[in-house]
Amino acid sequence: MMKFKANRSSYYFLGTALLIIIGLQVLFSTGILNSFWNTIIRQGAVIAMVALGLNLIYGFNGQFSLGQWGFYAIGAYAAADVTFRWTQNTSADGLVVLLLADAFMALALWGIARLVKRVRGMDTLSAFAIYLVGVIASVFLAVFVSKILTSPVTSLLNALPETWSLQIVFFFAVVLAGILAAEISYLFGLPVLTLGSDYFGIATLGFTIIMKVLADNSDRLLGFEEMKGARGMIGIPKIATWLWIAFFLLITIIIIRNILHSSYGRAIISVREDELAAKAMGIDVAKQKILTFVLGSLFAGLAGGLYAHINGFLHPSKFDFIQSFDPLIIVVFGGLGSISGTVVASFAWALVLEGVLRLVLPPGFESWRYVVYPLILLIMMLLRPSGLLGGFEFPFIKTVLPPLKKKENNENSAGGEVL
Repeated sequence: MMKFKANRSSYYFLGTALLIIIGLQVLFSTGILNSFWNTIIRQGAVIAMVALGLNLIYGFNGQFSLGQWGFYAIGAYAAADVTFRWTQNTSADGLVVLLLADAFMALALWGIARLVKRVRGMDTLSAFAIYLVGVIASVFLAVFVSKILTSPVTSLLNALPETWSLQIVFFFAVVLAGILAAEISYLFGLPVLTLGSDYFGIATLGFTIIMKVLADNSDRLLGFEEMKGARGMIGIPKIATWLWIAFFLLITIIIIRNILHSSYGRAIISVREDELAAKAMGIDVAKQKILTFVLGSLFAGLAGGLYAHINGFLHPSKFDFIQSFDPLIIVVFGGLGSISGTVVASFAWALVLEGVLRLVLPPGFESWRYVVYPLILLIMMLLRPSGLLGGFEFPFIKTVLPPLKKKENNENSAGGEVL
């Protein structure tokens, strides 16, 4: 793997990012930008994380996926349930269960993967059944062990100032919700990633629909009465500030950039270009596909956890499969395989379509959004097929090659005589 060293472009990027983040925070704090624009910009940053994850899967790895919105929903409801239980009951039971479930599921998936490798000739569905049993057993074990650990963890958090404890619970809720989405994506990806790209897209669309149905029946089918099913979940603390969301977005950009500049990133892109050639070069195509799918789902889960704490309300209609096309439109609009284009297009989507047009156009425009979006996308594809920024990337995101070292022998002017 490549070793990354800080260079001038890194300092420029981080300095510019910090100036933008702090500048927007000053505008929000002074009231120059009101709460409406505050919400719009935060939503733009959240959708940027979802779109970046999808761009990693589709733009860089070539796997057409419509499942981002399903993992977005998993992250939203998982994180919201943890903070809701803490604010309503001052109990860390939700946090402890989620933490243990993530840990036990990770151990189960790792152990079963090692076991399956030793069994020759096992078909995909049989292996998936073993994984599924292991995951279900991990969840039940997590619920059982949580009864022992909930009390000391709650006492530890209550010993801290109330503001600190809430922020700590929120941070871990978002991170653990993202990990949960990643683990579920690994389990889901085991059987469906063996399909072709088109069939994989249909399977992921089905996954998004399943998540919407589960959200509609979360109170009766899953037993989470606080989620209230189709009525919508209320009482979620509104603690996803601009600084929190900007922090997670910045980390997402840096992680994706570093992955793409590593040997793993080269392998990911090679699978998109030609799977047969990648196999011939010794690249494990299945491993690269599942790795990319899990990473992209991780960022969608993190974004969902942040989104749940912007408005303090979740409704299953927000995660309808129709809206699952939003990140896909953003990725195509910004440019497939372009990190910079995806980020710019995400904020443009939020500021223009969700902000400016809502203020300029008459009431009822919302019902025309699914007419306006395709028209804008069609015009973009006709006039600029490569996307908004095309092949342009910010200097920090580009691969910067190190200067060639001069040979010490006969490469310099002070070299010896040539015989």
